Amino acid sequence: MGTRELMTIPARKGRAARLTKGQAIKIINTHGLQVVDTWCFSSEELTEFMSMEHIRPTLGKIFPTKGDELYTNRRRPILFFEEDTSPGIHDTIMAACDDYRYGLLGCKEYHDNCTDNLHAAMRQIGLRAPETPSPLNLWMNIPVDPKGKTSWGEPLSKPGDYVVLRAHMDCVVAMSCCPQDILPINGKEGKPTEAHYELVD
Repeated sequence: MGTRELMTIPARKGRAARLTKGQAIKIINTHGLQVVDTWCFSSEELTEFMSMEHIRPTLGKIFPTKGDELYTNRRRPILFFEEDTSPGIHDTIMAACDDYRYGLLGCKEYHDNCTDNLHAAMRQIGLRAPETPSPLNLWMNIPVDPKGKTSWGEPLSKPGDYVVLRAHMDCVVAMSCCPQDILPINGKEGKPTEAHYELVD
């Protein structure tokens, strides 16, 4: 597996990368407790994108694991979940955080958020995301009890855990190191950190 340059997703910020069909991206939870909101858009038409609402009924479960296909809003596979060294707890339920969300959590001033990080990351590579799809929240632990109630768990991943997602089509993967520092989703310390990624053949 050929390896390219290791790239940084800065703490509280986002980055995006172009993948060609057959290429893969390795996303690394460098410090172990960082949630990385992840999106994928078709390069041919950005209005086709990886869709949590379409993945859940197709897979018949609420989060994907190694060996699963990840589908678009047109029900086509866009990524293959090729590797996962973590316990495999990821989230497809929660929408990306935004400034409105932090307002509801009591913030009086602007707070970094994954929605703005997505759009900034796409602009950095000369693209404009047509909307903010619900992301695949890598390493985000949202326990669901038998009555359907959700709670905010801490990540179960460890430093250096990674996932590998392989492209079924030319696409753009965008990632945000979630800046959540009020709830414990990035660990009980509430300290967002950087993560890393690399493109692999």
